Amino acid sequence: MNAFARGLAAAGLAVALTAGSAAAETKELNFGIISTESQQNLKGIWIPFLDAMSTKTGMKVNAFFASDYAGVIEGMRFGKVDVAWFGNKSAMEAVDRADGEIFAQSVDSEGNPGYWSLLLANVDSPLSSLDDVLKCDKSLDFGIGDPNSTSGFLVPTTFVFAKNGVDPKTCFKTVRNANHETNLMAVANKQVDVATNNTENLRRLEKTNPEAAKKVKVIWQSPLIPSDPIVWNKKLDDETKEKLMSFFMSYGRQGTPEEVEAARKVLAGLQWAPFRPSSDAQLYPIRIMEITKQMFQVEADDKLSAEDKSAQLETLKAEKAKYEGLMAKIPQA
Repeated sequence: MNAFARGLAAAGLAVALTAGSAAAETKELNFGIISTESQQNLKGIWIPFLDAMSTKTGMKVNAFFASDYAGVIEGMRFGKVDVAWFGNKSAMEAVDRADGEIFAQSVDSEGNPGYWSLLLANVDSPLSSLDDVLKCDKSLDFGIGDPNSTSGFLVPTTFVFAKNGVDPKTCFKTVRNANHETNLMAVANKQVDVATNNTENLRRLEKTNPEAAKKVKVIWQSPLIPSDPIVWNKKLDDETKEKLMSFFMSYGRQGTPEEVEAARKVLAGLQWAPFRPSSDAQLYPIRIMEITKQMFQVEADDKLSAEDKSAQLETLKAEKAKYEGLMAKIPQA
């Protein structure tokens, strides 16, 4: 575990010890699952995990699906979702708007420190680089992700468009929002020229639909994105939080050899290894990314006066420095 992860682990364990106030024991939980692909596919990999959670915690655990990421965020906001798997961008929204709190983080099954956002094109496409995508002659059909997706929306919006002063709506012939699976298949079937995705979803497709995977190529890769968080509603009672933390930290680590093997198999279906503790500190790099995007947008806004632009940039720089300072305080060794 690297130094940053160790810092998050310490913060996550502190959450487990101090979170919440005493309340009646929870008997049933709704677990939110963001719509990265079709509900049918998600059920296949998530239901065995939720069944194991139910068995180990003694609580009935229901899967909560929505047609978009916002549905899970709003579900937590209005008490219909108790715990959820989010990407970092959607987790940030849940923390800020829906009483969410990060307590665990997924770990890549192949040992990667996180994952990467991608731009994909069809293998037969003449597109081969980001420069080809940003020629902006309105000849390309572009597929972007859910507005609350980290890899499908925030990262490409920051590092592809805002950084280069490009507005997708004026750059491309069409722009459409869809989940990772839909965007990937649209590229494979030549329904769009280029689309966002990520390394985890592409790796999954290579196993579930190898013929489609052969039809796409990567033409851009982002900086590293932290692995996905697990978020609970901080209003949950202490006993429920303790049961959840115990389950997530022990699953795939503790039990008989047969139990550990079975749990590791379920996690492998999710492309994960056993979880590690985390906290809202995991979002500091994402908050910095969001602010950086806003700074690029302000700098490129010709409608702002020099005075207004300078004032907005100073405010954003101060906010960015705050989160950079918070990251620096995470124990390094």
